[in-house]
Amino acid sequence: QVQLVESGGGLVQPGGSLRLSCAASGSIFSIDTMGWFRQAPGKPRELVAALTRGGDANYADSVTGRFAISRDNAKNTVYLEMNSLKPEDTAAYFCNIDHLRTNYGTGLDRDKYNIWGQGTQGTVSS
Repeated sequence: QVQLVESGGGLVQPGGSLRLSCAASGSIFSIDTMGWFRQAPGKPRELVAALTRGGDANYADSVTGRFAISRDNAKNTVYLEMNSLKPEDTAAYFCNIDHLRTNYGTGLDRDKYNIWGQGTQGTVSS
């Protein structure tokens, strides 16, 4: 069974920084795209940043130039460095894997899709 465990959220003042981590646990052979989404109260969940296994990154316009996504494939971990934070960045942040292949099972049973973490809260307030 694969699980995603996020950490690093918290309370920070405007202009400050937070670093989120998300580690995938389980018997994993490979992971394709890893990403971060966020959801503020009363708003839909939105993509913040995503990073393919090959290193191609995609960012929401609202965070471009302030946030940076990275990953350590050996550790099955993705990071989100958030700088110059604004109150509108306040949200629950969720880690996502679009597709991974496990070491157990056979054939298509090895493939898992759209896996989510439990979320970590990031609050930007003075």
